[in-house]
Amino acid sequence: MDVKAYMQQVGQQARAASADIAKADTGQKNAALLAIAAAIESSREALAVANQKDMKRGAENGLDAALLDRLELTPSRIDDMVAGLKQVASLPDPVGGITDMDYLPSGIQRGKMRVPLGVIGIIYESRPNVTIEAASLCLKSGNAVILRGGSEAIESNQALAVCIREALTQVDLPQHVVQVIETTDRAAVGELITMAEYVDVIVPRGGKGLIERISNDAKVAVIKHLDGICHVYIDDDADISKAVNVAINAKTHRYGTCNTMETLLVAESVAQKVLPQLATAYGELEVELRGCEKTKQILPDVVDATAEDWDTEYLAPILSIKIVQGMAEAIAHINKHSSQHTDSIITENYTKARDFLRQVDSSSVMVNASTRFADGFEYGLGAEIGISTDKIHARGPVGLDGLTSQKWVVFGDGHIRQ
Repeated sequence: MDVKAYMQQVGQQARAASADIAKADTGQKNAALLAIAAAIESSREALAVANQKDMKRGAENGLDAALLDRLELTPSRIDDMVAGLKQVASLPDPVGGITDMDYLPSGIQRGKMRVPLGVIGIIYESRPNVTIEAASLCLKSGNAVILRGGSEAIESNQALAVCIREALTQVDLPQHVVQVIETTDRAAVGELITMAEYVDVIVPRGGKGLIERISNDAKVAVIKHLDGICHVYIDDDADISKAVNVAINAKTHRYGTCNTMETLLVAESVAQKVLPQLATAYGELEVELRGCEKTKQILPDVVDATAEDWDTEYLAPILSIKIVQGMAEAIAHINKHSSQHTDSIITENYTKARDFLRQVDSSSVMVNASTRFADGFEYGLGAEIGISTDKIHARGPVGLDGLTSQKWVVFGDGHIRQ
């Protein structure tokens, strides 16, 4: 295959299809989502056969157990895909909504209208259900999408692509509204992220290496986050019971997610109260603790924390702990070492809570809540295309609104500028 020529064709087709999906009404988009759900239901056997080919090849190629687990399309995961499509169909359509309307002294009325971004390229690894999540969100938000899944899931993704194409045809939308790249050649990624004439936004979903490569090489705008170095700060005025519960959940609910706490900051005045309780709980869950010098005075058995620990996303049962004098030092540490993903304060002091919210420069900032809530579903977005730590356009969990932009609209009645 001539990868460059193939990708150019995919890009041209996506650009043409983006005009059709941008003007589709809500009913037609919802009908497409429900038709995809029905196609998946009726293709369970074909999907299972395709997925087994991927699983067999993955095992032969030495994929570890965690990656094989992410790759597998179990009956319950197929159920989840169908349910997810129906859920996105039930969400409000952001496209065409007009807000901030106001009359100006000139007599004109102006406001902002939500519009699709155009063509979105999504690059992801392992999980074939991302194919359906991404397709559904892009379709509902009026965008054409080019999906490049991992080579390990090629059979599963192509089987899902058949379901999508059949459904789009049924509701009179172009098949090229959603395209799943058919080649496993890595050169396709290089082409996709540099086709600025056809692609408006790239969304990478995967490991840090993938995201760094795309961020460095892309000639198209990228919505991404590199690390999830998330903090919980237990303040002088914290309710100790709340603090213990939140700190345990933020670290141990799941270890391998980007919204898992990696560093715990504790005010010096409450450290003696809270750290022994947490050490006992973490010990029962076999979490390795790495502490600063002051932490070791209270918990002598913890491992010495190094400078590198404060900048590490463990994605594992490891937690670094630092005792700070108070909130000012905690905020300074967070703004220096945080990846600007999610950071939380545990306090009963309203003034401190407000100051923390204003001064911590992260995409999600929380009060008395676990960092694990930084998620599109938990935020009521229905689903997310990913999480952005960028400051322009979308920030935090990116749902339907994050896949749209705004343009100014003006209403007049023959008005002319004087």
